Amino acid sequence: MLKINPVILCGGSGTRLWPLSRAGFPKQFLALAGQDSLFQQAVSRINELAGGQIEVGQTLVVTNEEHRFLTLDQLRELKLPDARLLLEPAGRNTAPALSLAALAALQDGSDPVLVVSPADQTITDPAAFRKALQTAVAAAADGAIAILGITPDRPETGYGYIRRHSAANQAGWSEVAGFVEKPDLATARAYLQDGNYLWNSGMFVLRASSWQKAMAAFRPDIAAATELAWQSRKHDDQFIRPDRQAFLAVPSESIDYAVMEKCPGSPFALRMVALDAGWSDLGAWDAVWQTGERDGSGNVLHGDVIQADCENTLVFSSSRLVSAVGVTDLVIVETPDAVLVTDRQHSQQVKKIVASLQQSGREEHVLHRKVHRPWGWYDSTDESARFKVKRIQVKPGASLSLQKHHHRAEHWIVVQGTAEVVCGDKTMLLTENQSTYIPLGEVHRLSNPGVIPLEIIEVQSGSYLGEDDIVRFQDSYGRDNNA
Repeated sequence: MLKINPVILCGGSGTRLWPLSRAGFPKQFLALAGQDSLFQQAVSRINELAGGQIEVGQTLVVTNEEHRFLTLDQLRELKLPDARLLLEPAGRNTAPALSLAALAALQDGSDPVLVVSPADQTITDPAAFRKALQTAVAAAADGAIAILGITPDRPETGYGYIRRHSAANQAGWSEVAGFVEKPDLATARAYLQDGNYLWNSGMFVLRASSWQKAMAAFRPDIAAATELAWQSRKHDDQFIRPDRQAFLAVPSESIDYAVMEKCPGSPFALRMVALDAGWSDLGAWDAVWQTGERDGSGNVLHGDVIQADCENTLVFSSSRLVSAVGVTDLVIVETPDAVLVTDRQHSQQVKKIVASLQQSGREEHVLHRKVHRPWGWYDSTDESARFKVKRIQVKPGASLSLQKHHHRAEHWIVVQGTAEVVCGDKTMLLTENQSTYIPLGEVHRLSNPGVIPLEIIEVQSGSYLGEDDIVRFQDSYGRDNNA
């Protein structure tokens, strides 16, 4: 029986999929293709390898502090209670991330095969994916490093390429001859015609010890610095935190640059398995259109959309009716607080809008109007200079922090469920249609003692209504005043 560990690299902000993808809720957590999020699909695809001679061990997710509860919630929906989250104090690219996963996988004395996948890809042919992955696992079990190369179906200039020596052998893999950067269009067309150039998927299969040996050979500085941070790690239930100061000293580098591109011609065997399974990394809105289910005119429509005489257009509605008439090759994306309109050919340039939002200090690149928190969510439905209205939902058994505000008072009205309210030295239970008032400066807490979600309407009033006007005294989720 061969043991594998799924390793999901769950970083990145997906700026080219703004306004749906934001820094606080990036694209890997969105359901852009199917019912599950891209992250959930990545986890499920690898866990489905279980059976026969393959035992699937603990799922290891490398993510950051900001997204830890969002990641955990989506894992719980998949019923993976034993998954472990390795929390990076700061982004250091994929090579240190995989090093953390390898160190975690080696802790029990075994040397499992790591099946490494980004969290933001789609596959439309699961059977073909499983077959290719089984071939890669067999290659990695013998000590080789396996990489999945995507069989190209067009001259793509947005991906890096892997060059193989020849077509696959009887075992199903090819020796890797080298890597090439993103080509121009003429070169990409030549690659497509040649047949020995495949897109680099960013998916790797290798034993944990093989990665450690390769890092020690090619990037000993990253290996040593990551291990130093790992040695002083802290455990908090399913969260594992490497030492912050030590991890900040880890050099930033990708898996490709640190190891893969150095393997050809070295003692480390690098083998490629071709994957033709409807793969996409959904890097921009044009890719979402390409992978979507199109109508007879080539349109991809999501949500409450009405179109007339449109062609090859993507319309994505998340909160209201969106109508389009007589347009061609457009992307139209609606969210409660932002709307994007772009030509499909220019959808890669959406990142310029995000950069402009960042430079002007606007929050629309960070958070949606509806903000997810470990205890539930809130939706800011209306606001003006001295008031803000929020719809708040609290999960069963969850509670907000014990806190106070210096600049605002709050009115709470229960519309569903039961609320336990601490206000100063008083504790009260409120049910539907009951309300209470939290004076400015009063220490308070909202909890849900029930078994159904609690929903309230909160009306804030005061001279300053920013989210940073919170002084926390107790918090169940280890957050400071700015989280």
